[in-house]
Amino acid sequence: MYPYLRVAGVLAGSLVKPRLRIDDTSELRLRVWPGDIDLYPEMNNGRFWTVMDLGRYDLAARTGLVRTAHRMGWLFVVAGGSIRYRRRLPPFGRFLLRTSLVGHDGRWFYFDQEFVRGGRMAAQAVVRAGLRTAKTAIPAQTVLEALGRGDWAPPLPDWIRAWIEAEETRPSI
Repeated sequence: MYPYLRVAGVLAGSLVKPRLRIDDTSELRLRVWPGDIDLYPEMNNGRFWTVMDLGRYDLAARTGLVRTAHRMGWLFVVAGGSIRYRRRLPPFGRFLLRTSLVGHDGRWFYFDQEFVRGGRMAAQAVVRAGLRTAKTAIPAQTVLEALGRGDWAPPLPDWIRAWIEAEETRPSI
């Protein structure tokens, strides 16, 4: 089940937290709840993906992107990702979710998301996401200009560029 209450909590919390620039890092202190675990018991691998939504929502809300997207009629979309699991997140365990927007390729934005527990990396992911209307994708430059950051174009890290290149070799249907 989707964690609607968590989403509401993150969005409400973003109203009282300091604003962030698009090159800042969102940090959410979270806990593994019974609905997050599988039979082993640990946070379910699929739940990591759902929890990563929270980090991107927090960053988008605190940078003003949620408000801008709503005003422009834009929708958020995820177009791919890759995750590396390193350590378990046990039931009721606390962890830190760090979310950073690391760059764009003109069409997609790339996020680095890290789960940290006890100062150690539990999982790390790259997520490719963007914005669109019901009919068309919104270029990254258009989004950045709407946020007053049309000049923002950091180089993508080598490991993300390698992931993008690997993704382009996948067969399409």
